[in-house]
Amino acid sequence: MLNILDTILEWIQDILTECILDNLNGMFDQMNSEVGAVVGMAGQTPASWNAGVFSMIRQLSDNVAVPIAGMILTFVLGYELISMVIDRNNLHDFETFIFFKWIFKCFVAVYFVTHTFDITVGIFELAQFMVLRSAAVIGGNTAIDFAAAAGNIESQISAMGIGELFGLLVETLLLRLTVPIMAVCVMLVLVGRMVEIYVYCSVGAIPLATMTNREWGQMGSNYLRSLAALGLQGFFIMICIAIYAALVGQIGSAGSVHAAIWRCAGYTVLLCFSLFKTGSVSKSILNAH
Repeated sequence: MLNILDTILEWIQDILTECILDNLNGMFDQMNSEVGAVVGMAGQTPASWNAGVFSMIRQLSDNVAVPIAGMILTFVLGYELISMVIDRNNLHDFETFIFFKWIFKCFVAVYFVTHTFDITVGIFELAQFMVLRSAAVIGGNTAIDFAAAAGNIESQISAMGIGELFGLLVETLLLRLTVPIMAVCVMLVLVGRMVEIYVYCSVGAIPLATMTNREWGQMGSNYLRSLAALGLQGFFIMICIAIYAALVGQIGSAGSVHAAIWRCAGYTVLLCFSLFKTGSVSKSILNAH
């Protein structure tokens, strides 16, 4: 009778062990793939990320935003001329030099509007330079090799009882379901950033048309700060990846399979949360809103 029970328990233990190993096999492959692609995507400019979308956005800017910006620019420059003329004691202290100042402001304003895409592309070229230089300095392997990190998994699992194996099976099933979701979140952060960049680029001529006016110019300056914040976000993404790589490299110090599993999951969740925060952090640093 005892031999039959031992055989049944051993059979159950073998099934649980096989299910656990099957869950652990390749669990982090999708996450490793997405994290590995972060470096390449974060360093891409709008033109290199998707040339077709970039061309469409440029056409929208040239054919839709620039004409509207021209009308706004006409109003802003007219308002600027009136303000400059009546600014000095209601024409009592009139100076002809103000017309030269106004002509110079017109030149600068028209240049901003007609070269909006050159300005935006230049900002992101500089951001790409920061990302690529940081990638060369940071280095590190971000891929999670769970078998190597947790040591000899099979020997640890074979020493567990049926109750502990059930608990470990539940843990691996939960992670098997949540890790692909977190991998998608990492991808959404990068794609969402590029979509936001395209949206900003499509209407850039409108806020830049207000740059030369003292009262309206905050619209254009805030637009430039927002562009710089989007570029700086790529650099912060690289910093998050570097921290993640350092934490992943310490998983091997975990004392058991349970600890290694939850460390991997915790570091991955932390990476997703950090990536989502990079946008607000960069905007707060540059005072963009």
